[in-house]
Amino acid sequence: MIGRVWDDGAVAEGDELAVADRPDQVGADVATWPTGRLLSVAARVVEKRFEDFLATRGLTHAGMITLHHLADGPRSQRELALLCRVTDQTMSRTIEHLDRGAHVVRSQDTKDRRRTSVKITPAGRRALAAVRREERESDTLLGAVEDYEHFRQQLIALIAAATSTEDQRLG
Repeated sequence: MIGRVWDDGAVAEGDELAVADRPDQVGADVATWPTGRLLSVAARVVEKRFEDFLATRGLTHAGMITLHHLADGPRSQRELALLCRVTDQTMSRTIEHLDRGAHVVRSQDTKDRRRTSVKITPAGRRALAAVRREERESDTLLGAVEDYEHFRQQLIALIAAATSTEDQRLG
């Protein structure tokens, strides 16, 4: 059954998203879960809540990442696609959405008319600041983490180690 929470509070295999909708029904057995499962469920719960919050600001996850990369100054659409690790077509759609929401402005590069330059607007900066603040302070996102900076560093170390291991395996 989708979203089934058992009488003892356990969440059925594959029903991690049910946790996001009904956290009060998750029992003490969560403390017995393997760390990988905890990480997987936490990621899904936070991702769903974060997507919901972003939608209230007229943003998507891809749009928020794009604004992050524009915070230091204008960039070309191609550069943004590379930084965000998406195709040019995907970045084009993301920028179109951000432009419609007045979060960015596009212009032709004065040095190369084939290039599109993208710049964050004041509204985009306010939206990005609100997202960053919400991420740190909201109890429903990551504000419940006792030491936010330490938690970030642990996640970075985990991703770096996992990425390095994957690269070695494939190499």
